[in-house]
Amino acid sequence: MPENTQSDRLVLDAMLGKLATYLRMCGYDTAYALDRNAEADDDLLALADREDRLVITRDQDLAARASESVLLSERAVEDQLRELADAGFNLSLASEPAHCGVCNGPVEQVDPVEPTPEYAPNANDETVWRCTDCGQHFWKGSHWASVQATLDGL
Repeated sequence: MPENTQSDRLVLDAMLGKLATYLRMCGYDTAYALDRNAEADDDLLALADREDRLVITRDQDLAARASESVLLSERAVEDQLRELADAGFNLSLASEPAHCGVCNGPVEQVDPVEPTPEYAPNANDETVWRCTDCGQHFWKGSHWASVQATLDGL
């Protein structure tokens, strides 16, 4: 794996969906193969080249074919995160989300006077963000704390 990897534009293969969510929460612009109809290796490599993204994969053949890649060996997401940390990735939560954990779209803060969906807190009581692509709402709740605990344990 390359040391001190600095790329913040990534593409993850179909085996790494859970990892994509963590990386998005850490501020990485993370395309995921299944979200982008790029499950086939040729499609994923074309996406990586077209959008100047670093390929992260567990597939040795795919890693060898990519112009830039990180090959992971572990299956568990915590172990994959550890591998990336060892490779020089900054794995700390962003102070504010920049990318949707669901679709990787950009997020914006919800105005406190705007209504929020039933599942989200009132934006007047707590800071809430909304994905401008898929409409998902986010806030620093129990999931945020759980991700933080996982990252702290690396």
